[in-house]
Amino acid sequence: MTEQPLRIAYSPCPNDTFTFDAWAHGRVPGAPPLDVTFADIDVTNGMAERGEHDVLKVSYAVLPWVLEEYALLPCGGALGRGCGPLVLTRPEDADTGLGGRTVAVPSERSTAYLLFRLWAAAEVPGGVGKIVVLPFHEIMPAVRDGRVDAGLVIHEARFTYQDFGLHRLADMGEHWESTTGLPIPLGAIIARRALGTETLHALAEAARTSVRMAWDDPEASRPYVLEHAQEMDPNVADQHIGLYVNEFTADLGDAGYAAVRGLLTRAAAEGLVPPLAPDALRFP
Repeated sequence: MTEQPLRIAYSPCPNDTFTFDAWAHGRVPGAPPLDVTFADIDVTNGMAERGEHDVLKVSYAVLPWVLEEYALLPCGGALGRGCGPLVLTRPEDADTGLGGRTVAVPSERSTAYLLFRLWAAAEVPGGVGKIVVLPFHEIMPAVRDGRVDAGLVIHEARFTYQDFGLHRLADMGEHWESTTGLPIPLGAIIARRALGTETLHALAEAARTSVRMAWDDPEASRPYVLEHAQEMDPNVADQHIGLYVNEFTADLGDAGYAAVRGLLTRAAAEGLVPPLAPDALRFP
């Protein structure tokens, strides 16, 4: 396997830096070196669609557009329960609903937006009004300041939205879990198929080992996590990791694959994404 660094892009969020810390810093035995780029999910989704980088953290929602060139790794990503995106409003708008309103979202190709569209199809008669895309850390200030009527938020916003004086209108994860019984698929790790089967399996093992090393010695990753956590309170960073780094990060397993397939099948039935080929999610 080549010793040239693999170009990888993932977010500066605590779940990603925690997961990849050992690998990024050369502590995973036998793992290929990494050349890391930090980017928000909307950026990495676009990178995947353009075929940039060898390994990427992307939204599960973007998979139908990229699985011809990239393979889904069975580990390293983010799924879970009780961790879904939230729709937030100002308290005075709590009873207004979203019909015809302006909603800020982190990406139109994000899993959060896909879950939102499935929820809105069932819960918002007549549909929402205008959708605007903002970086996720700008969404809560935009709602608070009245620049948008509502915001779809992800990540640590679950723990901090009340600090902005905002109201939780709906939980996309609760809707997903109550209607499917499946865990919530959020972020995926994909790798270029052209790297070859042997390298892809080595990458999956490196990701799996890296997260297990982080669990075994959480303090080792702490400097890397806090360095990139965008002034996040360390306690919030710990909550973020505890929620988004779980057994599905080490191995998607049957339930994880069922969740991903279920999300993309439902979305395709609604005309929101292209249909998947039967074996599109299969790891080589």
